[in-house]
Amino acid sequence: MCENDDLEYFARRKQGLTRRSFGLTALGAGLSVALPGIAAGVETKGREVEIKTPDGTADAYFVHPAKGKHPAVLIWPDIFGLRPAFKEMATRLAESGYAVLVVNPFYRTKRAPTAAEHADFNDPATREALLALRASLSPQTAKTDAQAFVAFLDQQSAVDTRRKIGTTGYCMGGPLVVQTAAAVPERIGAGATFHGGGLATDKPDSPHLLIPAIKAQFLIAIAENDDAKEPEAKNTLREAFAKAKLPAEIEVYAGTKHGWCPIDAAVYDHDQAEKAWARQLALFKRALA
Repeated sequence: MCENDDLEYFARRKQGLTRRSFGLTALGAGLSVALPGIAAGVETKGREVEIKTPDGTADAYFVHPAKGKHPAVLIWPDIFGLRPAFKEMATRLAESGYAVLVVNPFYRTKRAPTAAEHADFNDPATREALLALRASLSPQTAKTDAQAFVAFLDQQSAVDTRRKIGTTGYCMGGPLVVQTAAAVPERIGAGATFHGGGLATDKPDSPHLLIPAIKAQFLIAIAENDDAKEPEAKNTLREAFAKAKLPAEIEVYAGTKHGWCPIDAAVYDHDQAEKAWARQLALFKRALA
């Protein structure tokens, strides 16, 4: 999953997707009544934030319902980083009653945006730059970042600290979700990965080896073409979660290509992305009580 050639599927991101068109797309699918636990378009407040970590200052976007305290969610973006599409997705999640932080995982190297708008992964220079950013991350940086971001969330007045935190990740963000759940097991109650790359490998630092250390329920949404390349990965994950006695919904989404969930992806699959979104909300409603 998420090998270099897979990333080409969403190399050229869609143009012209606005908050209004995203909302109308959702309403057209009947999501205002169909998605479990959805708040009826509650008013939200969002702002750019800076978070101190052991390695510097991370830039991020924090959005939450305008009133009250709510369970928190930490979002790890894909290799193209923190950008308008992920702010839109975070806002939509906030409208369902969550205090949402979407981060720039590459803050040690540069502030967002870390990729040009509509960046083309097929371009050698672009590819080299993005892969260098990804290579700057490690299991150790994931741990220290997870701890810092969770601590930030727990300090916010919009966050209900009596409730567990959820975390989600896309592509390279998938391993970061597992690493976050292992780094702060007492706070993370739910993890969701969408076309996550490298969740179960034969390396000694494979994310699936951390499953015994976590206490979260999981959703793992797998692209069909990723599964075709690594058909045993899902079985390895199922066995690991079962052995740890942790609930995990692990599914291959029919007809999808790697990168199908972000709303600006060239391979964005509306129907299957909405299915994954609904499953995410169901997980949060169940696990973040």
